[in-house]
Amino acid sequence: MEEQNFANHGRVVPAFHVFVLGTFLINFIYSVYRLVRNGLSLGAIIYLLVAAAFLVFAVSARRFALTVQDRVIRLEERLRFERLLPGDLKPRIGEFTVDQLIALRFAGDAELPALARKVLDEKLADRKAIKQLVKNWKPDHLRA
Repeated sequence: MEEQNFANHGRVVPAFHVFVLGTFLINFIYSVYRLVRNGLSLGAIIYLLVAAAFLVFAVSARRFALTVQDRVIRLEERLRFERLLPGDLKPRIGEFTVDQLIALRFAGDAELPALARKVLDEKLADRKAIKQLVKNWKPDHLRA
């Protein structure tokens, strides 16, 4: 497996992102085409509604999975911060936003205290910007 870093840490699951979403999108486009070509009918409207529902379902299911993942990361990182941050930073753990915690999960244990201090002191909030500050990337291969 290739070493994970900022440039390659994003994840695409072909079975979901290409096959499932692609199929649902094609189905939706076809249902719009059918409605336009054949005119307004109960069958065409139902077909369009079902196609739209499939698309909304797929996107919602993905969003729900990512939300649960973010909650787990938040918990894991708060526990990690309790273990690794110096005494003066521990009372500030509650100040970290979910986005900051998610981005900081890639920081290795040795660099985490200094990077966490920088994020709070400079009020860095953008996930991408924080991830780009990480020098010793700690991979996360269990992403949803």
